[in-house]
Amino acid sequence: MTTEIRVPQLPESIADATLVAWHKQPGDAIRRDENLADLETDKVVLEVPAPTNGVVREIKVQSGTVVTSGQVLAVIEEGAAAVPAAPAKPAAAATTAAKAAPAASAAVQAADGDGAKDSNKLSPSVRRLIEENRLDPAAIPASGKDGRLTKSDVVDFLGKKQSGAAAAPRTEPSAPAPAARAPAPTPRPMPAAGRTEQRVPMTRLRQRIAQRLIEAQSTQALLTSFNEVDLTEVQALRARYKDRFEKEHGVKLGFMSFFVKASIEALKKFPVVNASVDGTDIIYHEYYDIGVAVSTERGLMVPVVRDADVKSFATIEKEVAEYAKRAREGTIAIEDLTGGTFTITNGGVFGSLMSTPIVNAPQSAILGMHKIQERPMVVSGQIVIRPMMYLAVTYDHRLIDGREAVQFLVAVKESLEDPGRMLLGI
Repeated sequence: MTTEIRVPQLPESIADATLVAWHKQPGDAIRRDENLADLETDKVVLEVPAPTNGVVREIKVQSGTVVTSGQVLAVIEEGAAAVPAAPAKPAAAATTAAKAAPAASAAVQAADGDGAKDSNKLSPSVRRLIEENRLDPAAIPASGKDGRLTKSDVVDFLGKKQSGAAAAPRTEPSAPAPAARAPAPTPRPMPAAGRTEQRVPMTRLRQRIAQRLIEAQSTQALLTSFNEVDLTEVQALRARYKDRFEKEHGVKLGFMSFFVKASIEALKKFPVVNASVDGTDIIYHEYYDIGVAVSTERGLMVPVVRDADVKSFATIEKEVAEYAKRAREGTIAIEDLTGGTFTITNGGVFGSLMSTPIVNAPQSAILGMHKIQERPMVVSGQIVIRPMMYLAVTYDHRLIDGREAVQFLVAVKESLEDPGRMLLGI
């Protein structure tokens, strides 16, 4: 009996998806719940699991195709043994590609089980590049965490490979020019390795990010205010309790939970910063769903910590860590990325000292964290060295006045410089 594999039902906010990679080819055996293919939307990568054990008999949609909910992707024969699929007299070039694809897939699977470049499995974008270019993952130097291959590693490898091919000297002799003619012009030198170019299509997520950023800047009156915060007390708390905190809760005590809690205290004092514009109406959100920006190989994602005001420091740290892990692995759910009333982004992890973040519409404000840097400060008439961070709040000036934005930022600063405020609610 055969079973059709169809595109899963996509959420209402997503009209279609792009099939970015097949993990099985015709004739391959498949186990129930094993991933057949990756579908990329403008928010997440979705997996297409096999509904039963069997063999892939036919693939109806090729990689790179835009698909919609319910569309047939492949056909599986239930319970059959794996046998090579007979090609339907393809052209010579197509035959070569069909033969090379399983080899590339096997190389990728081999790399997945190879400790240095494992980290469980390659990301969909990396797998797609490897399969499309028929590369051996073991031959590519990896720079990711735990020896994992990143998209940049593969792109750099392709660039060097193409440069090497372009720079290879010609071996055949040139025909001599006739005596009556002028000497042949000097051949134009081949481009240096650093001058190669590659044209790579944007991922769906990158296209969506670009679209949302342009929309935010064209529909909102964005303005940024800055302040700085002395993190001496926060660092002292972390140093004093980090070991016990990790032992008790199984998660490290980071900075993000402090900033989430400090932001919520400030949002309670200035609820307009937690509001949004809908036409000519203002919607005041009486809950605190805080988005935390996470950088991934595919682009920036903003998972949301729901009802963060009633969650403990430990719960916030656990959720942020789990969301970041799933976002980087490509397994985060669309529901985790929707909603949110206020966002926090941390450019400090990359060394940014100051920036002007862009609001995550339809929200009205975003808080930017930056690098902690020791600087000389005047405290009680004395020059002392303190761990300082610049803070930035970008806000929609249609809704939030400068006075409210500045006072909001000062409230965040006061909570962080005296963390006891967050415990006492003052």
